[in-house]
Amino acid sequence: MKFNKILFILLFPVLGLVYCSNQEKSTKAAPEDPKPRLEQLIGEMIIVGVDETTLSQNPSVKKYLEKDELGGIILYEKNISKVNSAELLKNFCAEIQIASPNFTFIGIDQEGGTVNRLKTKYGFPKSVTAKYLGDLNNVDSSKYYAEVMSKTLIDIGINVNFTPCVDLCSNPDNPIIAKYGRCYSDNPEIVTKHASIFSNTLWENKILPVLKHFPGHGSSKGDTHLGMADVTTVWTKNELVPYEQMIKNGAAPAIMSAHIINAKLDPDTLPSTLSKPILTGMLRNQLGFNGLIFSDDMQMRAISDHYGLENAILMAINAGIDVLMFSGNIPGTETPTIERVHTTFKKLVDEGKISEERLMESYTRIKAAKLKM
Repeated sequence: MKFNKILFILLFPVLGLVYCSNQEKSTKAAPEDPKPRLEQLIGEMIIVGVDETTLSQNPSVKKYLEKDELGGIILYEKNISKVNSAELLKNFCAEIQIASPNFTFIGIDQEGGTVNRLKTKYGFPKSVTAKYLGDLNNVDSSKYYAEVMSKTLIDIGINVNFTPCVDLCSNPDNPIIAKYGRCYSDNPEIVTKHASIFSNTLWENKILPVLKHFPGHGSSKGDTHLGMADVTTVWTKNELVPYEQMIKNGAAPAIMSAHIINAKLDPDTLPSTLSKPILTGMLRNQLGFNGLIFSDDMQMRAISDHYGLENAILMAINAGIDVLMFSGNIPGTETPTIERVHTTFKKLVDEGKISEERLMESYTRIKAAKLKM
């Protein structure tokens, strides 16, 4: 044994040189990533919802996944089978990943409490509202529910959660935020504290957290699912505090835009999702955010009733959106097919209204996030 040890010590420098030499050769020999096709660039920037509980029931979406021309799927309660819920949903997520040659976003709105797709009636763990945790104001409780949430999502195969909601409870009569207990508090410090716990816990478990709804939906009196909501006279700079602090502390890898109008931030009174001053000027340049920007659902009536598919895509992408969401889950609105979204998007690029350089910016951010996941 002693002789072998001495021999190893003598040979180690030589072995190291051989290893390093081979590593250098293998690195140099590795082919560069091919430039993505236009259809791939476009596809990575799209997330869609489906009505089915298996991918094989939707050959169109499956085809785009197989061609590497669809970035992700968002799940809703309609995608959960009434029996063997967890097992079948897990199979569905696996089917989605297997279909695509690259990693696919599989997202969900699992905030907890009312906004909760994975309900106890399907056999999933109990969850609580953000308001409950904010009122409790106990970091151990928030950490516990964040861990339970993360484990539930990991077990299923879901890798994007459109939470935490960092809107302030500034309007107790808010019909879409406060009404459902989706906000932690009207105190931005309390919001930041508990939202950071959820965001960091999810991200530590390779689940992408998406803060929402930028630049603040908590003061609104309207519901953007149903129409326009103007917060110009009620919005305050306090609503930016959770974003500022969480971006600074690395707790904001992704952010979702709101469809609200705020003339204080955009004198052209465009919804935030379509506003370059808000998304690029404020979020990117002023707040220094370099993560992913997701749109809220482009089928919500604040967008779909007023801008149409082509204008909405054009304005959102040029405003700074990285990932467009089409849920197929808004009653009373037309759901554009994946083919129509792709064709419309490509037409805008072919006409020079959206540049390929702009697409590459988003593609690079998306790929960087997926690599970490």
